[in-house]
Amino acid sequence: MAAIGIRGLSKSFDGFQALSEFSLEVNQGEFLTLLGPSGCGKTTLLKIISGFLEPSTGTITIGGEDVTHVPPERRDTALCFQSYALFPHLTVLQNLEFGLKQKRVSRDQREVRISEVAAKLELETQLEKLPNQLSGGQQQRVSLGRALVMRPSVILFDEPLSNLDAKLRDQVRVEISRIQRDYSLTAIYVTHDQSEALAMSDRIVVLNGGKIVQVDTPEDLYSKPRTPFVADFIGGANLISGRVSSQTEKGPIIIETSMGPIKTSHLVKDNVDNVELSWRPERAKIGEGPHCGTIVHRAFQGQFTDLILEQNDIIFRIRTNNDKLRVGEVINFSLSPDDVVVLEVDK
Repeated sequence: MAAIGIRGLSKSFDGFQALSEFSLEVNQGEFLTLLGPSGCGKTTLLKIISGFLEPSTGTITIGGEDVTHVPPERRDTALCFQSYALFPHLTVLQNLEFGLKQKRVSRDQREVRISEVAAKLELETQLEKLPNQLSGGQQQRVSLGRALVMRPSVILFDEPLSNLDAKLRDQVRVEISRIQRDYSLTAIYVTHDQSEALAMSDRIVVLNGGKIVQVDTPEDLYSKPRTPFVADFIGGANLISGRVSSQTEKGPIIIETSMGPIKTSHLVKDNVDNVELSWRPERAKIGEGPHCGTIVHRAFQGQFTDLILEQNDIIFRIRTNNDKLRVGEVINFSLSPDDVVVLEVDK
């Protein structure tokens, strides 16, 4: 039995369709990320799962129980907000125990749960402080701790790291992943940051315009995007249109493009002549090769150098560990047929 079942879910606001016919099952103990641009419907979906919004159509089950019209306080979920949502006049300890008091959990049990969570989140020395005496990272840990002390079967995250700086974001990201595994929680995590999604998730749901575009593991989503939107949104793949030149059961398929012939080992549907291809910037092999381009921009990124190249009015990107290349140079490169993906047309 799935931890969460979402079937035929739709939500509209004054004629605007925020979600459309959304169906998905979330496995017990799974870390699932909802990923997409602003306005794609991911936060709306999270609020419906948590009970703060009701769907226009469809149903939601948690642990096999229909909770579509059950209020938030009666659902076995906890929500970790983007803005921390801490009570400014209460200490860390009082913030942590607030929900437990509302649920009438005994004092002994409150102490046990708070002690355990404070130790895991390294908050033991902060319990008597007010939120404004804490750093952003500490406040986010308190927000996470307040959700964890409730011991929910499902924990929901609404872009919890967006207010943190890059270094702290990485630290708290690791902490969230560890806590989720330690407690065997089913987690749904909302973000527009594709690097967060790739690093943390068991599966990723890519949304656009209130609809599911692709659901996959991080590895398959990155290496086997199905549509131009997914290829571009996840990792910024190069996209190019072409026409099938030759296709046989043996050997790679040849696609004629404005960059010249490109080979792919991915099958093209029968009777399809025009296709969209994608390939990852780091997959290009600089040196000898049939393709070339002039460097029009370079950005040194430490572990790699990002190059923007132009050929026949086509702009594309290559990532390389060669930091000696400069703007104006012409470079040759090759692409493995296995790295060139044939995409479906975005619907």
